[in-house]
Amino acid sequence: MTIDMHSHWRPPALIEALRDRAGPPHVVAEEDGSEVLRMRHGDMAMGEAFDDLDLRFADMDEHGVSTAALSLFGLFQWIERLPVEESLALTRIYNDSVSAICAAHPGRFVAFASLPLADLDAAAAEFDRAMGLPGMIGAQVPGNGFLDYAVAERYRPLLAAADRNRAMLFVHWGPLPGDKWPRVAEDADNMNARLFTLDMQASLSANMVTFSCTDILDDYPDAAIMIHNLGGNIPFEVERLDHRSIIDTPDQPIPSSLFNKPNVFVDCNSLGARSIEIGVAAYGADKIFYGTDGTGFGCDWTNRALADARIDDDERQAILHDNAAGFIAHLAELAPHRAPVAA
Repeated sequence: MTIDMHSHWRPPALIEALRDRAGPPHVVAEEDGSEVLRMRHGDMAMGEAFDDLDLRFADMDEHGVSTAALSLFGLFQWIERLPVEESLALTRIYNDSVSAICAAHPGRFVAFASLPLADLDAAAAEFDRAMGLPGMIGAQVPGNGFLDYAVAERYRPLLAAADRNRAMLFVHWGPLPGDKWPRVAEDADNMNARLFTLDMQASLSANMVTFSCTDILDDYPDAAIMIHNLGGNIPFEVERLDHRSIIDTPDQPIPSSLFNKPNVFVDCNSLGARSIEIGVAAYGADKIFYGTDGTGFGCDWTNRALADARIDDDERQAILHDNAAGFIAHLAELAPHRAPVAA
């Protein structure tokens, strides 16, 4: 069976709280009596805005996912960037509700906490509180917080919280409170490609360099880091990084020797078979988790990619299940591992 470490959740538990809000993100009634979720960049019908647990189970069972690690879906992550007096209540609703799902379905779900990022003391306190709830394995944090060492220094309180809870930070592409977002103009040509692939992958690559090529994690040996989409473009650019390093900084370790820190991992969400092969070559199969975004389409895509990847069966099984189990089993109950998934 499979552990899906990148499985976003659109929490229906937030509906009532969002109805009470006066501005985005909030739920508003239309003239015909229907409701929509109003976000900063448009409206979404209520039937499309929130996830249904029965449908999620059906997707998981159809695609062989035994355990899914739930994390707050991107559009809802705006609650984390509100002023702390607003965001703390909303993130607590999310954390309590997602933990309740884990408790009601032991082993089928684990979860990453959501944090009120406008106040890092409050965020660290909520991290600690959430880790006392059933099923919690860590917290999701925005990639903009770790684009370089200077920015990451400000987020040491979250690294320290992960370390003392022996937990994982899921570093997901996204902005910090006050950041201009999106970075790509909405009227740009090929906007979706430029934003959701080019900008995303470049940002994740910068995150990988921060965590792997600096000493930012040296003080936090019990914290684990997961970066999605194979850690950006690093597997495809590592030879270029080595070449430039040999030319520009010959007295420094070559970058390819640094992308093997024991507490830095990536998931293979949204990448294909050839990319997974390159990722295994760059990092080792033991550094890669299975991820899907939490959709049936994502499961189909990742399952096909792993089945077609020219890697050993042991490497495939490590990515599907064993790597994640080894790093989160001490934090939460997992579904029984019944049998390897055939390639």
